Amino acid sequence: MATAVLFAISPLVASGSLSNSALQGMLPFAGILAVAAIGQTLVIQQGGLDLSVPGIFSLGAVLSVTIPGGQDGSLLPALLAVAGIGLAGGLLNGLAVTRFGITPLVATLGSNAIFIGVVIQVTGGSIAFKATQNWQTFCADKVLGVPILAVIALVAAIVVALLISRTVWGRRFVLVGSSPIAARAAGLSVEGYQLGAYAAAGLAYALAGALLSGYLQSPSLLSGNEYLLPTIAAVVLGGTALGGGRGSVIATTVGVLFLSQLEQVISALGAKTSVDYLIQGAIVALGMGLRNVPWRQILPGAGGSSDDVVLAGTGSISTDAAAAPPSPVLSDGSRRNG
Repeated sequence: MATAVLFAISPLVASGSLSNSALQGMLPFAGILAVAAIGQTLVIQQGGLDLSVPGIFSLGAVLSVTIPGGQDGSLLPALLAVAGIGLAGGLLNGLAVTRFGITPLVATLGSNAIFIGVVIQVTGGSIAFKATQNWQTFCADKVLGVPILAVIALVAAIVVALLISRTVWGRRFVLVGSSPIAARAAGLSVEGYQLGAYAAAGLAYALAGALLSGYLQSPSLLSGNEYLLPTIAAVVLGGTALGGGRGSVIATTVGVLFLSQLEQVISALGAKTSVDYLIQGAIVALGMGLRNVPWRQILPGAGGSSDDVVLAGTGSISTDAAAAPPSPVLSDGSRRNG
């Protein structure tokens, strides 16, 4: 609803912000951000927060340009290498969190520094090549007048959303994020699902970086630095619970559209880029703050059903019932009710 309102008032507030040229310029970057934000959504659904976006994103952008060295025939091996490194980076984050018990913020912040160090080491501080011509052509292409990068993001969001909502794996994935204790009691591999979320996120960041390099032809050395805060803000706008469980990659994609159009309006009004960062930061702060509001005390009747954790195919487990001590045994062997 907020996105619809924003698009409705955009022409009134900033003339030309909904013109064809403005949309054609905004949608490719929105598509790149959406691909990265899908990965962040998966991690946050598991109760984590991934701060390694800049490092893996920049690594994907740099390697997709550096490995081919401008040779069209080397593009496919380069993209496969980018995908493999993205998966490896995500697995590194996942192992640090699940196997070594490191807090997600600390683990991903540390790994981000490692990835940025690799970028600087590989490039020597500068990028000597541009994206291959066939990669430039692909990333600049359109499907029925819509930039292909936006189409890729939409297809990716739909596929991930269907996997989560229509498959047993997806429903278990949500359960693990909602209540790891209940999921473990149901016999699910909590660490496995969390590890998969981080691995998929790393893949998404790296591929998003590769898409950016193809669209810009010559990306900056640390192009991923601009994508950390927007990915988190888009997830918050999409309503994904920062504590894990409830979430939607489709809603995250809509959140990306909101942020991208908001940036268009801010730019058309002549405001500084800092205003956009202030708004994104406020969105994240608000999302974190609302999570800590004691809604059960403020809103009467808000509690109750949240104490019951429903397990797929196993009925339900009530945390109240699980915590209650057994009824005392009387001398005749019967139990006292109540």
